[in-house]
Amino acid sequence: MSPDSTATGDSPFRSERTARDEAPQFVLPLVVRIEKAAPPARTDALETAARAVLVMLSDERSLGDGEWAQVMREWQDARIRKVVRRARGAEWRRAEGLDGITVTGKSAEVRVFPPVPLDGWPKELARLQVSGTDLDDPEAPVPADTAQPVLWLNPELDMSAGKAMAQVGHGAQLAWWELSDEERAAWREAGFPLAVRTAERGRWAELTGGGLPLVRDAGFTEIAPGSCTVVADHPALR
Repeated sequence: MSPDSTATGDSPFRSERTARDEAPQFVLPLVVRIEKAAPPARTDALETAARAVLVMLSDERSLGDGEWAQVMREWQDARIRKVVRRARGAEWRRAEGLDGITVTGKSAEVRVFPPVPLDGWPKELARLQVSGTDLDDPEAPVPADTAQPVLWLNPELDMSAGKAMAQVGHGAQLAWWELSDEERAAWREAGFPLAVRTAERGRWAELTGGGLPLVRDAGFTEIAPGSCTVVADHPALR
């Protein structure tokens, strides 16, 4: 499946019905650890979620004849759905017992799992809360180093942390698809450095019109269909 940086044509992020809707539908589950006494910082959680998606896409089990490869292909042939749920304590320990990968940031832990059927979630994940996941940044994030990839959020949209985590995961995935094999390998070997920042209002139009990978949400939750949510600004794609 080829990516579409502007979310036109047969894009996995169009709100209109496409051929992707005729395929069996899967979802990529992500679970963020949110302990009541020590929740992660919002920006770190978003960045960790984006890296988790990249780690899953590049894992040897997701490629070739790997054990997750078939379901990864089926997921990518349909709508690219991601759902972020939250867990703490025993819930998190049960989630860790399922096949998946835990990615750790400065304060955040996110576990990503192979795609599951839209209506076939494992019971350990199905019982986790999906709505209302919100977080704060104790301190304002420092300016992004634009020598590294930056996932820019739309300054005009108000998204919960869970919704934003899914959206930056989409943006990271679009960037990944558009890179060459050599560029992907370099990004992976560097540990997938990236930043998530909210764009300045005056720069958003420039970012969305610059030909970079752009996520337009299908509008299943929180925001209107077709809303531009994230621009994936990877140096190799400028």
